Amino acid sequence: MKIYIGPYRNYFGPYQIAEKILFWMDKDNDDRVHKFGTWLSETSAGEDTILSKFCNWFHSKQERDISIRIDRYDTWGMDSTLALIILPMLKQLKKDKHGAPFVDDKDAPKELRSTSAPKKEHEWDTDDNHFKRWDWVLDEMIWAFEQKTIDWEQQFYSGEHDHIWIPGDKLDEKGEPLTHTLERGPKDTFKINMEGMKKHQKRMKNGFTLFGKYYEGLWD
Repeated sequence: MKIYIGPYRNYFGPYQIAEKILFWMDKDNDDRVHKFGTWLSETSAGEDTILSKFCNWFHSKQERDISIRIDRYDTWGMDSTLALIILPMLKQLKKDKHGAPFVDDKDAPKELRSTSAPKKEHEWDTDDNHFKRWDWVLDEMIWAFEQKTIDWEQQFYSGEHDHIWIPGDKLDEKGEPLTHTLERGPKDTFKINMEGMKKHQKRMKNGFTLFGKYYEGLWD
């Protein structure tokens, strides 16, 4: 696999041109910059100026640099391959995010639900657990994809293998057994914690389910 995805193409239009021309003015506090940008952008009839049309046309011709090559072995274990890409992206998103989508109460622990938060002053306000719920969802996604990058099953194995081959009753013309049965030997102590493994898998599955449900909320 070889992937290169370049940065988004920045739009440069009349308002950006106004900022460059009036570079000595404070664009955040001096409305003359905005007024000049509006004059460059719109006619008195509210239509796009020639400059505005040119900027829009030029931007439409700019394409983001994208080059993707998928090798055959990338899909032998596609779930594990994608985890190697998704995991660092989720970690970066959590570190750099500036907002949070709405997370259904049923998808979060009881203590993080909106019903567990103090009463909101206004109906349109977000509750005090709004961002905490999204952090929790991100953490569950990250944990789930981390498991796909390691041999997580090993933690549920214990003991040592000891196998012996038991010959069958039927013999060939040379007197050798035709079949053998593999059985546990007297020193075999190997065990699998099936209850713990199922609990672990259930949490992983929930992390992947959350990833699918909130896929469109994965923005910065």
